[in-house]
Amino acid sequence: MFLTVCLNPTLQKTLCFSSVVSGAVNRTAVHRLDASGKGINVTHVLTQLGKKAVHLTQLGGVMRPLFLSLCEQDELSVEWVESNSDIRFCYTVINESDSKVTELVEESQSVAAGTEEQLLEKFDELLGDASLNLSCLIISGTKAAGFSDAVIPTMVRKAKEKGLRVILDIKGNDLIESLQYEPDIIKPNLEEFTATYGKRPNKDMLIEIAQKHKCRIVLTNGRRKLIAVENNSYSEIAVPIVKALNTTGCGDAFTAGLAAALEDGWSEKLPLDFYAAINEGNRCGALNAALEKPGVIR
Repeated sequence: MFLTVCLNPTLQKTLCFSSVVSGAVNRTAVHRLDASGKGINVTHVLTQLGKKAVHLTQLGGVMRPLFLSLCEQDELSVEWVESNSDIRFCYTVINESDSKVTELVEESQSVAAGTEEQLLEKFDELLGDASLNLSCLIISGTKAAGFSDAVIPTMVRKAKEKGLRVILDIKGNDLIESLQYEPDIIKPNLEEFTATYGKRPNKDMLIEIAQKHKCRIVLTNGRRKLIAVENNSYSEIAVPIVKALNTTGCGDAFTAGLAAALEDGWSEKLPLDFYAAINEGNRCGALNAALEKPGVIR
């Protein structure tokens, strides 16, 4: 079973327009509201792939019942702690006239004092629950304001001590400080990785990081070739060309597909083909791009 974590939940409003005129009133009857955030998207795709997953997050404010109701409609298992902070809204604007997708992102409110301690207690409970049979931890996205820089590395350390495989789609200090605990895979996008290290990575740099921290690296890059590193092997891999409707959640769908494929290899004791798993990630990302709803493959 997968444990997914994201500390920045989102209510995602998607609006689709035949055209958008700047500075004018634009109206549409095509819109939807979904529980989202990178971790929810990963959980949703894993569930659609037939995998068992439980999601851990923080929730607060008057929109919490709505968020949980939307998760229930999507048959997602969610564990949460009280944060006393309103759930943020983010907006996807789809302009059919030029096929452009625009993201409008609210920054999160600060979580209340004590939220981090409650979250780590809940995390420990989940790790210690033998009935869940957890095998893999996936941490995605940024953390809300009010969490310390130690919270994500602490979860990585505890998961590795329990023998779980760890996949990280994070950036900045959260990523750098987590590497010391040797996560199995890191999967930021190229822009996030470049911002984290202050320079665009080259082959030698990525191989050095992978060998030093005993991890595999995948750097997605939108429609352009992704970069994959395993041991001293460096590859640039093309992604499927699809007619995209909504690209929101494509990276999360990729993460879920990659994780599910690798899990199948581990559970069936098959040879672990990293590049076959990347192909499954690409397949899931392409399926997500063709759909209006974010973070799904059907």
